[in-house]
Amino acid sequence: MTAAPDPTAEPGGRVQRPAVDVVIPFAGTELEFEQLIVRASRLALRPSDTVVVVDNRRRASPLTRQGSTSGVRTLAAPERRSSYHARNRGAAAGCAPWLLFLDADVDWQENLIDAYFESDPGERVAVLAGGVADAPLGGRSRATLAERYAAAVGPMGHANTTDAFGRPPYAQTANCLVRRAAFESVGAFAGGIRSGGDADLCFRLQAEGWTVEVRQAAAVTHRNRRALVALLAQKARHGAGAAWLQRRYPGSFPPRRLAGSAAWSARSLLAARRRGAGAVSLAVVDALAVCAFELGRRLPNRTRRSRTRPRR
Repeated sequence: MTAAPDPTAEPGGRVQRPAVDVVIPFAGTELEFEQLIVRASRLALRPSDTVVVVDNRRRASPLTRQGSTSGVRTLAAPERRSSYHARNRGAAAGCAPWLLFLDADVDWQENLIDAYFESDPGERVAVLAGGVADAPLGGRSRATLAERYAAAVGPMGHANTTDAFGRPPYAQTANCLVRRAAFESVGAFAGGIRSGGDADLCFRLQAEGWTVEVRQAAAVTHRNRRALVALLAQKARHGAGAAWLQRRYPGSFPPRRLAGSAAWSARSLLAARRRGAGAVSLAVVDALAVCAFELGRRLPNRTRRSRTRPRR
């Protein structure tokens, strides 16, 4: 007896799923832009899916001005140097019921989108938080101190964003799937900020009765900063975002007390001395990262409007 065809399956045996618009903001070098286009073109798409890379630099790439290449749409958004402004621009360019936000400094498997739909999201699920793993050292003997620190601490792990900590969970825009109807109902991302827009969006959505769900199997790998200065600058930017979120959502990202931070750093260094020079180096970086984060709270989180107009 021949089995009846599965109504949920597409030709080739694939399970049906909703269409997805992939949005990737970009603000790096021209070589990195070209490499990103190649990686984005390798995502396994269905006919109704789209991929757009949003060029957030002041001067658009020649590839951006072409409008599309290798099946990837390119779009300029130089008005504000803000990844959230770029994400909003990319989201507005599509119409699929789901939006997949990825960062340019993550690597993904071709089947990433399908991995998000291994089970159907509930009707009130607005955000699926995909897995984000820090890039492993892979036995490299020449890994920088910043890379070794990130590999040891795992700053991109879900434990930092979806565990309790006395605040609602949130997904990182490095890799998250968002229901368009929910996204548009709360007004999209806060478009003129440097950091914290992912948490802000998730907090607003949950205040309206939507939920956030973890999809660890839909994972990407984050390429960490190689230079210590770049790592500390990133921490300071995150600190600016934390202060902005603390003002909007009191208690969500409270500042550390200076005396408490100093005492914690001293205890960490003393404990590290018993484990060897390598542990001491990582403890020093950890202390510097905490200081950069807290000092970053004093920095503005709003970006200025660019005087550059997009070329047509």
